[in-house]
Amino acid sequence: MKGRISNSYGSIVIDKDVIAKYAGTCAVECFGIVGMASVGVRDGLVSLLKKDNITNGITVDITDDKLTIDFHVIVAYGVSIAAVTENLISSVKYKVEEFTGIPVEKINIYVEGVRVID
Repeated sequence: MKGRISNSYGSIVIDKDVIAKYAGTCAVECFGIVGMASVGVRDGLVSLLKKDNITNGITVDITDDKLTIDFHVIVAYGVSIAAVTENLISSVKYKVEEFTGIPVEKINIYVEGVRVID
């Protein structure tokens, strides 16, 4: 399903991949987030995604005209995971709602790894 906004002039349809790419771009701007993670189903290995594949670590669901966004992230070593995830949730929620006009009902964050950054 795609995000749909209707008004007196017509309707706007937003693809889930567009929302995922925007949410991913907002997420990697947050302090403490190294990047999105991709989990290999066969071997369970976690790999850091490059900017081209940022949407592979994000799932967007639209139900009842509300968004649910799942992030699979890698955080920086030595930061408070609770503080980083709270910052991620509030920042992405605000930015995605402003960008799309669709309310964000829930953001789930799965911390898939920790990485030392230079």
